[in-house]
Amino acid sequence: MNPSAKYILSIDLGTSGPKVALVSTDGEIAGHFFAPVPLILLPGGGAEQDAQKWWRAICEASCRAIENARISPSEIIAVSASAQWSGTVAVDRDGRLLANAIIWLDSRGSAGIRKQVRGLINIMGYGPFKILRWLRLTGGAPGLSGKDPVAHILYLKTNRPELYRSAYKFLEPKDYINFCLTGRFCATADSITLHWVTDNRDINNIVYDDALIRMSGLDREKLPDLVRAVDIIGEVKKDAAECLGIRPGIPVIGGTPDVQAAAIGSGAVDDFSPHLYLGTSSWLTCHVPFKKTDIVHSIASLPSAIPGRYFVADEQETAGACLNYLKDTMFFADDGLTGKAPKDVYRLFDELAAASVPGANSVIFTPWLFGERTPVDDHTVRAGFYNQSLSTTRADLVRAVFEGVALNGRWLLCCVEGFVKKRLDPIRVIGGGALSDIWCRIYADVFNRTVCRVKDPVLANVRGAGLLAAVALDHIRFSDISTLIPMEKTWEPDPENTSLYDEHFSIFKQIYRKNRKIYARLNDT
Repeated sequence: MNPSAKYILSIDLGTSGPKVALVSTDGEIAGHFFAPVPLILLPGGGAEQDAQKWWRAICEASCRAIENARISPSEIIAVSASAQWSGTVAVDRDGRLLANAIIWLDSRGSAGIRKQVRGLINIMGYGPFKILRWLRLTGGAPGLSGKDPVAHILYLKTNRPELYRSAYKFLEPKDYINFCLTGRFCATADSITLHWVTDNRDINNIVYDDALIRMSGLDREKLPDLVRAVDIIGEVKKDAAECLGIRPGIPVIGGTPDVQAAAIGSGAVDDFSPHLYLGTSSWLTCHVPFKKTDIVHSIASLPSAIPGRYFVADEQETAGACLNYLKDTMFFADDGLTGKAPKDVYRLFDELAAASVPGANSVIFTPWLFGERTPVDDHTVRAGFYNQSLSTTRADLVRAVFEGVALNGRWLLCCVEGFVKKRLDPIRVIGGGALSDIWCRIYADVFNRTVCRVKDPVLANVRGAGLLAAVALDHIRFSDISTLIPMEKTWEPDPENTSLYDEHFSIFKQIYRKNRKIYARLNDT
């Protein structure tokens, strides 16, 4: 350890739980720990988590990370948080929770938001005057799938009116963590974006727009005040410090949601430098010097954590979640018929995928286990295996899952490259899925792009949150970050495999187009 190093306590609250790390001001990770938090799935598209369990898990992970790092609390100079984006935490005036947190997977607000955005005449489900105002001011619009916070809040307003009236603020998950740290109700301009009520035209002066708030059916007083991601929003409270195992009074940075933190932690901070995140969900993004929207594919350039910058926003709903489903439901279900999943189950999945052949013997998997956001905004679409036969092996099915997630990612890549008008190559890959060599190989072949795994890919978000704080405290500049994060391994596309995947990609898109009406009939409830 460097005896002169200073560290950021960096928090990343993912869907499966928080990861806490000690990140030095030049991006080195001294120690980290993960604590799980359960996901609560409810009828009708509900997806919630207990935010009290978030905080308890964060405190446990913080103490264990400090222990693992073997550093003194005196060396920790700030706290910075990242978290899953597009969630809603309802709290009263004292910050007490009024209900479970509604998270990004929740689509119960679909009917409410569809009603809210309609007009007398409608284009793709939106009133033309409404959609034009949303696009002009925010760069996007509420998704019809109901998974944005504005839809969550409308759902509560309609279905739990007493809770809505009792709510003092509705906070994003990251901003709830900041409240627990400081006692301050605030949101960063990047975290509030998916409420679709801010004027983002001047990237250096993002403010709430009263007309958008009225049009969305929300109340301004229930939304937190805005700060920048690099602002110091307060100091760690004494009780929070005791739980975390750190000193009270150290500064707390505004922080940023997971997508923006990942962009920083991947090292892809230059304009048009792409990264692919491969975790529970997935996204493919880069920073851009312009504000733009592709409403057809639900892609927009939105405010970044980096002041004065936009990034390309998109999300594939289920990526690594497909492997979790394979593990928990198909292979090792808790029903007494199978044993418990081995600790190295994902390595076993890698071995099974490698035992099949590119193309999975013509089995194609569609990864839409919980609907989709981009490149199609469709909450009714569902997953499935296509072209199974009696000769299909378990190895084929596992490989088809790896390939299906990548094929959906290629669809997204096509749309993002059309959006930025540039070929994105090479592509940095981060997240838990990046640890799989076979998956990185499949992505390189499916994308026909060079894929580079960054060092410690599962720690990109906590690294990004830590580096954001290092910039906020003037230890480094954003322009330094790309040089601080080395590449660990690189895969070049195999032309023979790419040719095969070109054909499968064409079929993959046809599966959606020919079946989307069936999905809607079965699932549009």
